[in-house]
Amino acid sequence: MAVRVQEAGFDPGGELNAFTAAAAGAGAIVSFTGVVRDLDTGGLDRMEIEHYPGMTESAIAKIETEAVRRWRLADSLVIHRYGALAAGETIMMVATAAPHRADAFQAAEFLMDYLKSRAPFWKKEVTADGAAWVAARDEDEDALSRW
Repeated sequence: MAVRVQEAGFDPGGELNAFTAAAAGAGAIVSFTGVVRDLDTGGLDRMEIEHYPGMTESAIAKIETEAVRRWRLADSLVIHRYGALAAGETIMMVATAAPHRADAFQAAEFLMDYLKSRAPFWKKEVTADGAAWVAARDEDEDALSRW
C-alpha cells in the first residue's frame, strides 16, 4: 500500500508498470488516472489545489486501509498532486491489485469515490475572469451511498 501526495508530475504508465511488476499474486490490476478537465465553457487557466501536509496523507491512508479491509487486495497505490495544474495535466492515480478482478475494480471505485468527496483537498479554478473555489457536487456525494 502506498499513498503519495506530491506537487511534481508523474508518469502514469511508468507508475502502472512498476506497480504491476511488484504486485505478486495478483490476477487483476485496475488503474484510474484523473486529468484536470477544462470548464464546460472553456477558459480554465489553471486549477490550484491546496492541502494540509500530514493530514491529507493520513486521511487517504485511512481510506486505503478501509479498501484493503473490505476487498482482498494484494496491493494499492494512490497518488494525488497539489499546486497549480493546467487543463490536461495528470492530477491523480489509483491502482489496485487483487487475486480477482471484482475486488480490484470495486476497491478502485471505492478509493476514487472517497478521494473525490472526502480527501482534504481544496480546489480553486482560475480563469481570466477571476478565481472560484470548487464546491462539493451532489453526484459525488451520491456516489458514496453505494459503499
